[in-house]
Amino acid sequence: MKIHLSRAVLAVFCFACCSSAFAQSSQDAIDKHLTAARNAAGFDFTDVLARLCVAPAFVPDRIRDGAPGPAPKRDTWYAEPAKVFDNLYFVGSKIHNAWALTTSDGIIILDTIFTYNSEEEIVGGLKKLGLDPAKIKYVIISHAHGDHVGGAKLLQDRFGARIVMGGPDWDSIERSANGYPEGKPKRDIVADDGQKVTLGDTSVSIVTTPGHTPGTLSMTFTVKDNGKPLAVAYSGGTAFNFPSTTANFDGYIRSQQKMAAAAAATGATVLLSNHTEFDAALPKIKVLPLRKAGEPNPFEVGKEAIARYFTVTRECAEGARLKLAPPSK
Repeated sequence: MKIHLSRAVLAVFCFACCSSAFAQSSQDAIDKHLTAARNAAGFDFTDVLARLCVAPAFVPDRIRDGAPGPAPKRDTWYAEPAKVFDNLYFVGSKIHNAWALTTSDGIIILDTIFTYNSEEEIVGGLKKLGLDPAKIKYVIISHAHGDHVGGAKLLQDRFGARIVMGGPDWDSIERSANGYPEGKPKRDIVADDGQKVTLGDTSVSIVTTPGHTPGTLSMTFTVKDNGKPLAVAYSGGTAFNFPSTTANFDGYIRSQQKMAAAAAATGATVLLSNHTEFDAALPKIKVLPLRKAGEPNPFEVGKEAIARYFTVTRECAEGARLKLAPPSK
């Protein structure tokens, strides 16, 4: 009896020790990724680090197709439009970006914020900047969440703009029962990886980056800064706003690697996003008027910084994935 008891005690002791060591090993692996993300972020991407590594906002495995609530007060979202480059204008809000890329044959809009503020921010913003909204020919939607696709129907109906979106995200819009009480944009152009949306003298290259949503799109294109061409990397998939599964994180991680490679291949030195916290759009816009002759545009962060940005997003996702599925012994 004593022998059996000793063996039982030994088994429990060994299990406890192994479990403790396994837990420590798992935490060490997670910490390794978080440290790599922190080192890559430096002082350039502290908001990205905080959003993805420090306090990631996970969502339930079942996302409800709920109708949007009442519009928030204007002072919580309104932002003045601004000219950022010779051919690129900010027409977004305090939290959500929308951009107007001007060409020799019209305007390409990148993301359309919410339904409630797209009229004032995008249409009104273009007018404030001396641009004609009727010249909007294409609208490229990074993904079909309400804070980016909200104004698509308005621009489609009023100006006949062609809407470009990933196939899976077109599908999600069509399946939605409650998310578009004012009507849905009609399915139009389904984006393919490597597709070019060309208008006049300007092309936007599509990079499919599923993860944030199944149909998330990122982009590369060229802007001009006092006549100097600069390559842009536009990140369309930002936060972990998707059901928390290892498969979703695997896809997100692959997409960050893919977009980092696309940015490097084009020699991108300008980083843009669809959220102001990810590209620090508003602080940079505020300092634009203070720019002296010969100084770089504040949005021109350089190739090395862009590579670090995608290291931050990838490493934070690696750490979050390990929390769901710790490494095997």
